[in-house]
Parts: sequence; structure tokens; C-alpha cells
Amino acid sequence: NDILDFAKVESGKLELERIAVDPAEIVDTVVTLFGERAQSKGLDLSASVAPGIPVQTIGDPVRLTQVLSNLVNNALKFTDRGHVLIALDIASAPGGDSRIRIRVSDTGIGIPADKVGSIFTAFSQADQSTTRRFGGTGLGLSICKRLVEAMGGEIGVTSSPGEGSEFFVLLPLPQEGV
Repeated sequence: NDILDFAKVESGKLELERIAVDPAEIVDTVVTLFGERAQSKGLDLSASVAPGIPVQTIGDPVRLTQVLSNLVNNALKFTDRGHVLIALDIASAPGGDSRIRIRVSDTGIGIPADKVGSIFTAFSQADQSTTRRFGGTGLGLSICKRLVEAMGGEIGVTSSPGEGSEFFVLLPLPQEGV
């Protein structure tokens, strides 16, 4: 599926839906999907939804779920103890517009500063030992970046080796048609 989605994005054939979406419901769905996996690793998977999050906005629920699932999957993959937290809130954008901010933070292995710039590149992971130890295609974050950008948003990360990572997604908060 990752390779198919990557091909669609690269060829410009990916079409995004623009329908009513409940951001908090998507967070809840992802927590439910990954809850058992987190529990089997002895990790706490939790979510925080700030007051003021709209019950509905316009977006693509399937692709938003895909982005959040990829981020949570990675957080769980690279975390052996502690927690993974999903936080949903509102952030101000330049010009006074509001955006939805989704953060996925973990207490995992973290990413060295010199590798952070390459993790959103296709077929790339922090280093080859990561690929051997944890597996994966190196496409998940690349797809996330392309999907988020197609939705008019941005994605980024802050990380400290040995302390964990926090990925963030900022998305427009369109209300028309809700």
C-alpha cells in the first residue's frame, strides 16, 4: 500500500476528498487501532484533545487517518519503554488563521540531529542499522509529508537521541461546507 500511495502522489494521481471530518474521532480511531500493540509492548498510548477543537472541519478522513497511523506506528516501533502521546489542539498561523495541530510524541530512541533532515525522503531511514533492527520500507514518513502538503499543511519533527521524538502536523482549518 505504501508503494502504491507513493506512486499515486508522485504521479499526481492522488485525489483528496473534501468532506466533513471530526478530528477528535480520527484520533480516537487511531488510539483504538494501536492500543493492543502498545499494551503488548508495555507502553502507554494516550490522546489529549484540547478544548476548542471543532467537531467538524473539511478534509480527507482516510488520508488524515493514514498520516496519523503512520506517525503512531513509527512511534510505537521505535519506543521500548514509556509512552506515545497524541495531542490535538489549535495553533495560530501567520496572518491570524487557525490551524489544527497534531503532535505525536514518544519516549523512544530519538533521531540524531544530522539525520533529521533526511527522514522525510523516500526509502530513507536514520541509518541502515535502523532498517536492519526495526524493518520498514522508509516510505511512511515520505508519504506523510506528501499527503500533508497535498492537504495544504506542513509536517516536522523535533528529536533528541535517547529521549524521544515529537512529530507535528499543521493543517488548515476550513469550515466552509460543514
